[in-house]
Amino acid sequence: MSMAHVQDVISPFVGGESMHPFILASLTNSVSLLGLVIIFALIKLALVPKVKRMLSRFLRAKIAFLAPQLSKLSGRVALLISSILFVMVNKYMFVAPAWAMSQLQVLAQVILIVAFGFLVSSLLNIAHAIYQQQKFAKDVPIKGIVQLVKLMVFIVTTVLVVSTIVDKSPTYILSGFGAIAAVTLLVFKDTILGLVASIQIAANKLVATGDWIQVDTFGADGEVIDLGLNTVRVRNWDNTVTTIPTYALISDSFKNWRAMQESPGRRIKRHIPIDMNSVNLLTEFQLAELKSKLPELNAVKLPEYCSNLTAYRMYAEYILKHRPEINTECTCMVRELSPTQHGLPVEFYCFSKDKSWVNYEHIQANILDQMLMLLKAFELRPYQVVSNHHSLEVS
Repeated sequence: MSMAHVQDVISPFVGGESMHPFILASLTNSVSLLGLVIIFALIKLALVPKVKRMLSRFLRAKIAFLAPQLSKLSGRVALLISSILFVMVNKYMFVAPAWAMSQLQVLAQVILIVAFGFLVSSLLNIAHAIYQQQKFAKDVPIKGIVQLVKLMVFIVTTVLVVSTIVDKSPTYILSGFGAIAAVTLLVFKDTILGLVASIQIAANKLVATGDWIQVDTFGADGEVIDLGLNTVRVRNWDNTVTTIPTYALISDSFKNWRAMQESPGRRIKRHIPIDMNSVNLLTEFQLAELKSKLPELNAVKLPEYCSNLTAYRMYAEYILKHRPEINTECTCMVRELSPTQHGLPVEFYCFSKDKSWVNYEHIQANILDQMLMLLKAFELRPYQVVSNHHSLEVS
């Protein structure tokens, strides 16, 4: 049983026998087009709730973050079904000359191919969004791989569209790519380099979203907020955003602070330059007076012949090791560096338990303030270059 044409169906209701053929054809085409639009809208409206219910069985409370992707998916599924229907029955829906119907059939096939390509892209987006919610997604980012697959889908879609328009086999179209291979490599140079970099970054876990990285070449110092196929976006600590080519992370050196954040402590390494003219041997009286002022010094095992700098250094190390903010499981010491023209540097080397930036800076500042105040007790002077200045006398 053959399918009836839309024109034959609506003709009795609009008095088609007495109507001008052009008006009847225009009315038929309008009704057919309106029918496709209604089918598209009905499929989209009916599909979204069903897909949400299906996914909610597996994702439970996480369904909300998929709302934008599901909306796109429903629209593209509706477009695909409408396109299939358009390809199958367009000759029963529209009235046009033979050449126009031929072009209409080609247009229907092109729309179908494009709709299928966009549908695959939406499915990849949803799969990637679900993957991003997993605990291990931060350590193994796959955004670059997803972007590559989407790029390949669109390349295949383009080849099929061109082959449909020119009415040639896809192999015929692909054979022409050999002549422009060099140009293609130039056009997709960054993409190819980005692909190689993304694979190495994912395999070796060099960078993950949320890592604090420092790339001096590009002036980047902050948190990675996006790790893509071609670019890596870093939000700097001044809230600016730096975009770095992905392949630059494997071709140039950069610093990743993730190991510090995962370690038991964050390093504190500061020094105070001491005026060497203030270093003296302590007498028994001076040592006894120091121990009376600083009772903790009695717990420090000082050498027999002790300078005020030695006593200060050993006492400062004792104080550091007994501060609750310092992780004593890590290296903790006070040492002397090589003398310079700006004095003898005494360095405080330890690790704070708290690794957050603000708290770390406060701990570091408190330690340095305490060590500066202790200098007077040991009759030591910090070396400081004082600029020339004039005092103003108020009469």
